[in-house]
Amino acid sequence: MPRRFRTLLALALPMVVARASQSVITFADAIQVRDLGPKAIAATATGGLNVMAFVVLAMGTVFIVQSFVAQLAGRGQREQTTRFAWYGLALAFAAGVVAIVLIPIVEPLLSFTGYSPGVRDAMAQYMAIRLLSVGAIVGAEALGNWYGGLGNTWMQMIAGIITMVCAVVLNWVLIGGHLGAPAMGVNGTAVASTIASFIGFGFLAIAFWRGWGGAPRPQQPRGLTWSELRRVVRFGLPNGLNWFLEFAAFQIFVNFVIAGLGDTTVAAFNVVLAVNSIAFMPAFGLASAGAILAAQAIGRGARDEVWQDVRLTLACTISWMVAVASAYMFAPRHVLGWFAPEGVDSAQLIEVGSSMLVISALWQVFDATGITLAETLRAAGDTSWPAKVRILIAWFVFTPAAYVVVNLSHGGAVGAMLCLVGYLALVALALGLRFRSGAWRSIELIEPQLV
Repeated sequence: MPRRFRTLLALALPMVVARASQSVITFADAIQVRDLGPKAIAATATGGLNVMAFVVLAMGTVFIVQSFVAQLAGRGQREQTTRFAWYGLALAFAAGVVAIVLIPIVEPLLSFTGYSPGVRDAMAQYMAIRLLSVGAIVGAEALGNWYGGLGNTWMQMIAGIITMVCAVVLNWVLIGGHLGAPAMGVNGTAVASTIASFIGFGFLAIAFWRGWGGAPRPQQPRGLTWSELRRVVRFGLPNGLNWFLEFAAFQIFVNFVIAGLGDTTVAAFNVVLAVNSIAFMPAFGLASAGAILAAQAIGRGARDEVWQDVRLTLACTISWMVAVASAYMFAPRHVLGWFAPEGVDSAQLIEVGSSMLVISALWQVFDATGITLAETLRAAGDTSWPAKVRILIAWFVFTPAAYVVVNLSHGGAVGAMLCLVGYLALVALALGLRFRSGAWRSIELIEPQLV
């Protein structure tokens, strides 16, 4: 096995678990409330996605911590990296405060959607509770990226496992009321997820402070400067805005286009998204690992080696997504059966969801290509141009096209899924052209005085 491939897998395998933690929480929520019916599935699955709309801006911004740290590590300047963990934590704290302040607007915002009253009310309560965990989610991402930039992806994996196990166990306790706890239904999943997120973040915070995992041990936040924090925000914010505005376009698609197709279709669509969010994580982990290798190569002045890392990462991510697509094509009903409640609703959900799952197989290669190139460009500090192009595609191509296809042309769920396929294909093409242009080669991420 070639050394570069072994290195990629060694970085990627822990990141697969680490990146999956919040998606697995939403996945587990959807499975563990399935016996409460399609309304509960729609409320938890869509509510979890809506919560991510409040998380994704800050999460996308703190991802740049990995790029700074990996480039410094590539230069042999590990002692310079601790400050960037503190910058990430500061951004996480700010995100948590903002999310709490915005809790009162959740219910009024949902009143504009097309969900049935039962789904809307349950979703509002679920989201209000989950928003309390935003600071912990972003904080874990900041510290996980800091460790990842140093080449240690195991710490974030351990935190992810802790978070997932706690979420599943607490779901069992709180949804149905076991071990003497009250039966909280949908709200129980939100409470469980919030507690689990803080436990996972707590592990990483202690690890960072104690210097576990071979990382520099910080006694206190030293050497922090506003100019350096602004530089982190300067390169990280375009990535965060890209994630946020793309996600916002997608949420408009889910909450205003898909919502009008009925509770069973909404539940089926969100089940398909939950399945894809888990299947996507190995590709995301591989892409993030490839980005670490690319950033380290850039840090040591070996930019010509970046293409080798990208090519290897593309081969791995595409191979994985093709395998996932095959499972979707040949066994869609079996996959969807994990989520289906007993009774007539189960048959309807599987019938509607099967065609959507099969179509989602078409976007896998585009998704793998897009995320690999996006992560590599982010590692180089090329965040502004990709953000602008992806936002343009999301808001001025995908969103209007989906509205026309579903609402005016009555394309239904199948038409909606085909719009997603086209959207991901355009994003992959745009990022491919950007990487090929070589514009990322001239970007200097690290401040000159640190070189």
